[in-house]
Amino acid sequence: MPDMPRRRPPYLLKETTRHGTTVWYVRKGAGPRIRIRGDYGSPEFMAAYQAAIEGKAEEPSPRAASGSFEWLLDRYRETGAWAALSVATRRQRQNIFHGVVAAAGRQPYASFTRAVIVAGREKRATTPAQARNFLDAMRGLFRWALDAGLVAVDPTAGVKNPRRAKGEGFPVWTEEEVERYEKRWPLGTRERVWLDVLLYTGLRRGDAVRLGRQHVREGVASIRTEKSGYMVEVAIPILPVLAATLSAGPTGDLAFICGERGKPLTKETFGNRFRTAARAAGVQKSAHGVRKIGATRAANAGATVSELEAIFGWQGGAMASLYTRAADRRRLARAAITKMDRNAG
Repeated sequence: MPDMPRRRPPYLLKETTRHGTTVWYVRKGAGPRIRIRGDYGSPEFMAAYQAAIEGKAEEPSPRAASGSFEWLLDRYRETGAWAALSVATRRQRQNIFHGVVAAAGRQPYASFTRAVIVAGREKRATTPAQARNFLDAMRGLFRWALDAGLVAVDPTAGVKNPRRAKGEGFPVWTEEEVERYEKRWPLGTRERVWLDVLLYTGLRRGDAVRLGRQHVREGVASIRTEKSGYMVEVAIPILPVLAATLSAGPTGDLAFICGERGKPLTKETFGNRFRTAARAAGVQKSAHGVRKIGATRAANAGATVSELEAIFGWQGGAMASLYTRAADRRRLARAAITKMDRNAG
């Protein structure tokens, strides 16, 4: 598959702050520099870029009052600690902080006590995932503030996460469901590209929507995966079955997974559209379960824990071991069942 270098849009300038944070500006000729917010390449970023090019950029918001929560948050987002987070994590935490700022952004950040943090968790208690995400965002902020000497006590210290509901998570696709989807969406449809990119790369949907020709060198796709808490670079050989799907297309210029006009999709939009495509094929499952069947296939074929971690970007062995143990149990059961037959041997 030919390599495709990513070209920077015209008039876009890149700078790095003393904290190691990358910032972007638009400047046309001798005109003013216009700061572009958001993560590079994201829909929000490109919308702000286009507005700046067309002279429709929004006026900058007034500076937050020194000592306010909003001021502390602004300082945090200028640091290497913030830049080190994955794009997906920053986007998620931006949404959380937006709500906190709307409710209490002008209040002194010193007023955010442990009781305030607990109250924020309890406010979201009916949705445990939102409560955990709120705590993760506030922990990141106040741990940095403590390290920077801006607070004497971390108000999130010792605040426990809500218990996770027991369950197996998103249901894994079956081989029959994959066949049903493939029959409904044959080669040459974007919906088939969606499935095969997920199935034959093992990427999460947030990484799958970013994967494009620019990531492929000599038949191997290399991409830094985005996962809360860490980033891992994975190298994934493009299998012949996936290469055939990508050649049949349609794919976008910057990402294989695209919408009707060839434009990249956000992971949320892609998740919704993929779910719709699956329903049309009679499959009542989501993109998350496709990643699981990929791991199941690899484990059943004898992939080791280390090999699964290399493919799926896992760390620590725990997740990969779930799949290898299940595969081992099936192999042992097949071998042992014959020993129950009195007439065997």
